[in-house]
Amino acid sequence: MKRYERLADEIAHLIRTGVLKSGEKVPSVRHASRTYAVSPSTVFQAYYLLEDRGLIIARARSGYYVREHVKRYLNEPEITGHKAETTDVDVSELVFSILNSIKDPATIPFGSAFPSPQLFPLPRLARSMAHALKQFSTQAAIADMSEGSADLRRQIALRYMVSGVRRPLEELVITNGAMEALNLCLQSTTRPGDLVAIEAPAFYATLQVLERLQLKAVEIPVHPREGVDLDVLKHSLTHLPIKACWLMSSLQNPLGASMSLEKKQALYALIKHHQVPLIEDDVYAELSFSNQPSRAVKSFDDEGLVMHCGSFSKCLAPGYRVGWVAAGRFAETIDRLKLMTTISPSVPAVAAIADYLQHGGYDRHLRKLRHTLETQQNAMLASAARHFPNETRVTRPTGGYFLWFEFPEQVDTLQLFHMAIAQGISLAPGPIFSASRRFGNCARLNYGHPWTLKSEKAMELLGRMMSTF
Repeated sequence: MKRYERLADEIAHLIRTGVLKSGEKVPSVRHASRTYAVSPSTVFQAYYLLEDRGLIIARARSGYYVREHVKRYLNEPEITGHKAETTDVDVSELVFSILNSIKDPATIPFGSAFPSPQLFPLPRLARSMAHALKQFSTQAAIADMSEGSADLRRQIALRYMVSGVRRPLEELVITNGAMEALNLCLQSTTRPGDLVAIEAPAFYATLQVLERLQLKAVEIPVHPREGVDLDVLKHSLTHLPIKACWLMSSLQNPLGASMSLEKKQALYALIKHHQVPLIEDDVYAELSFSNQPSRAVKSFDDEGLVMHCGSFSKCLAPGYRVGWVAAGRFAETIDRLKLMTTISPSVPAVAAIADYLQHGGYDRHLRKLRHTLETQQNAMLASAARHFPNETRVTRPTGGYFLWFEFPEQVDTLQLFHMAIAQGISLAPGPIFSASRRFGNCARLNYGHPWTLKSEKAMELLGRMMSTF
């Protein structure tokens, strides 16, 4: 990373954390140059970058100021629940009915689970695939059949190492996207009828997996900023025969919550005490706006209890369906389960990503992606403040591409979904994120697509629709 990019990130952090408040003047070029021991030209480049990201604005003969995105600010949601709930899972019909309704490419994709394909270096990946396949060894494909490409596992191990975590290659299994990794982790630790601790709200695919495997959900409430409620989880682990925990410790979907490092360490101590394995779903780890992804719970794992699942689908290549799991003590079981099901991930896709990680400028791509997503988040927050009801609450995640909205109690988001889809606007209504179909006045909106006049008009129309409830 260049010096001006590091400086821009430091100032962006001050803005995000409220040290530099909306409308406040940022340090002058001369002052910043002295404070950070860089040249004035470096400061100018950093400020130009922050302008491009929509974080600051220049005022003639006055200097640079933190951009005032909105005239009023929407509050954050309250804690989403106070006690764990145990329930059978039966959500697939509802989820499929919602997903089938948003397939039209003309629909404003606020309900989508993916960012825009325009954000990914697909032509460069295609060149990586062609380059890798020219040097491809069929013998290697057979040798790495179930675990996946040794080249890609080495690249993933290097990224773990950069974040301060050492993982042996033998622990890494390449999968067909993170969903296969998560499925295999559950199958390796549970049997039909078992209890699994999950978040509330949780990503709807989590609920569908539990339903398919005939597992019961123990819903643990999640704070919109601080993550899963450890007191409730501790009580549940103490009093219920929970066989596994499936949690997102960073940029949780749908809330965007991220646990502090201290809380992650406490979570690991808790599961270690109870000897209950943790399936750590960390697919958004690379999308932190700070350019410094936080450490995973896996980094504390000294007993192989944590199965850390990642993916390239959210940050690099959604259509390639390449994920992995650092499986700890469960690696051999997961490897054998994979051999009995899908056998191997797509060889060309895996080869392309391994080549790209080595030669394609992955970190440069990630910096650009994070900056774009942060700009688009600011645009959606500002638009929501202009058009949504005054009582609306919204999360402010420090990465990813989702916002979680809590609307006035009278707003039924399932009904709002049907009204919106008729007007060519999608959203993800709250009940699909809960085994007990809670969060009826909540919705997840995706800001991972270019913000246009159509996006703004769609937000305005959603606001008018809510006023009819």
